[in-house]
Amino acid sequence: MIKLSLLGTGDVRQVPVFGCQCKVCYRARVDVSARRRPCSALLETDQATLLLDGGLTDLAERFDQKPLDSILLTHYHVDHVQGLFHLRWGIGESIPVYGPDDQDGCADLFKHPGILDFRSPLVPFERYNLHGVGVTPIPLQHSKPTFGYLLDYQKVSIAYLTDTVGLPDESMKFLNQFWLDMMVIDCSHPPQDTPPRNHNDVNLVLDIHGKLNPAKTVLTHLSHHMDLWLMDNASTLPESVVVANDGDSFIL
Repeated sequence: MIKLSLLGTGDVRQVPVFGCQCKVCYRARVDVSARRRPCSALLETDQATLLLDGGLTDLAERFDQKPLDSILLTHYHVDHVQGLFHLRWGIGESIPVYGPDDQDGCADLFKHPGILDFRSPLVPFERYNLHGVGVTPIPLQHSKPTFGYLLDYQKVSIAYLTDTVGLPDESMKFLNQFWLDMMVIDCSHPPQDTPPRNHNDVNLVLDIHGKLNPAKTVLTHLSHHMDLWLMDNASTLPESVVVANDGDSFIL
């Protein structure tokens, strides 16, 4: 059994957006369930608990009684690592942290890691065994060195692909070798007339979905603009494409 929980499904602005009075942001202020926190996920098996990205600012409280075996970082933008600045000053066993090769990282995390044990950068397309979970870094297209991850456990395969705009040809070719039970993917924008610059829109996501043909595609890293579009257009998405909300869990 493998359980993937989406702890946060928002983009860098989150939902509600500070100062915004659109219908989505108003809804999120009065209905906590409509809010979107920084994009991150938790992978749990009977052997391990792995955190994907550390952008939630309450990590130290959230996992105080439930230790993390490892942390996988997609990249070092602040909305994906800000929770580590507090967590690192904890007491107890160190927590291994894995991610792409980015010498700049984010501020002084590398210089003052505390209990965080930053391991050597992962090598693209090389499969690692982390506590019984197969972890293969997949290069993505973003403004910083960024990995998605192919996660496999007992014949279940999940592609976690955020943040990205499209997929590099080599990554698409690699993923096409596998049957995917689930693809969790960046869908920051509603359909755009011109190609987006740094994050997927719906058009790009549906193109990737069609090429990789996963059993289920789950949309994450959603902006308030995307939520506005979904209010009137969610029914136009294919049946196998679902919109994530914070706290959603999938057992495979």
